[in-house]
Amino acid sequence: MPELSVVIVGGLHADARKAAVERLLADVPGSVVLHHDLATAVAGTVVRTIRDATGLLSAGEAPLVNDCACCALREDLVPELLRIRDAGGTRMAVVELWDSVEPKAMAEVVTAGGLTVTGVITAVDPALVLPYLGNGDDLAERGLAAAATDQRTVADTFARQLEYAPVLAVADSVEADDEDRELLAQLHPTARRVPIGHGDPAGAPADDLTVPAPRRRPLSPLAQAALAGFDVESAAAAQHPACALLPAEADAHGVATLVWHRRRPFHPERLYEALEDITCAAARSRGRFWLADKPDVLLHWDAAGGALCVESAGPWLASLPDAAWDMVPPVRRAAASLDWHAEHGDCCQHLVFTSPGLDRDGLERLLESCLLTDAEYAAGRDAWKRLPPAFDTLLEV
Repeated sequence: MPELSVVIVGGLHADARKAAVERLLADVPGSVVLHHDLATAVAGTVVRTIRDATGLLSAGEAPLVNDCACCALREDLVPELLRIRDAGGTRMAVVELWDSVEPKAMAEVVTAGGLTVTGVITAVDPALVLPYLGNGDDLAERGLAAAATDQRTVADTFARQLEYAPVLAVADSVEADDEDRELLAQLHPTARRVPIGHGDPAGAPADDLTVPAPRRRPLSPLAQAALAGFDVESAAAAQHPACALLPAEADAHGVATLVWHRRRPFHPERLYEALEDITCAAARSRGRFWLADKPDVLLHWDAAGGALCVESAGPWLASLPDAAWDMVPPVRRAAASLDWHAEHGDCCQHLVFTSPGLDRDGLERLLESCLLTDAEYAAGRDAWKRLPPAFDTLLEV
């Protein structure tokens, strides 16, 4: 076990997050919780607290950096963790993220600071998954913005928190039904889902070395997940649109996931005109897509809460010269090889839609209508590039 294990626990579902943190404190002796409260940013500072299972150990403030609370968190987090490590006596530091802080950035900051992240956990209440995915409010409107320039929404922030973490701490919600739990399972099918709110009551700490060996309790499932290990590079690759671990086809308890995969580019104008209907057809959709007027560009599709974000994710590998392939990460090359086509290489449509009450047939017909027709396709790439550039405003070209 590393000298200090750093575990990141986040999520917009504050009650579930706090329950997960308390469970870890109770289960792992020698653990502390480090928390930065960004709600105090209006006063010009971020309040930092460190506590253990007995209560508050210390409190302090970090000034804003460029009027940005999240930047203050970034600059203060690693020095505080290093102080905890160097003081000794702490087995695990739980970094409890403030509501809208996303775990990906913090895991990368901690790792870059020379510390070991052994787990990333997002805490969720199944009954709140659909309401949060459907909430298109700006974080600023809810008092949850992490910086003055923060333009994220509740829905897209929650989606990224949910999908990045390999472990979900799932609250025991009496309001959740089978549809809620199925939606959570389909949104992140590879996650390890650990129930919180059940299990042995907190008593003697698990694996307490002061207790004779025969009486030690094993680590709880949540504690085991927190200490299991975490690879920042693999986690980032799993979110990249070129090699993301997207959900598979599913249909259960009123929730469905449609995986739509085609080898023909979209007509830019027809797709643009259909964006609202496509985006609103599912609670969550994501993936990569191919536009005829930009045939060499891999485009990222990311939609939640009725809002769509479209970004360039760089070139398709098929558009690169052979000499450039050595500069491409192996995971990207491996993903492309699994999806390679003799004519188009890795260029394709690969979009995934997950939602209760999903109209699969209607959505497929709508998507198909946005592809190039046979005549348009036969005209070739030079003709494709002359099609109206409907997406230039979205891509800020």
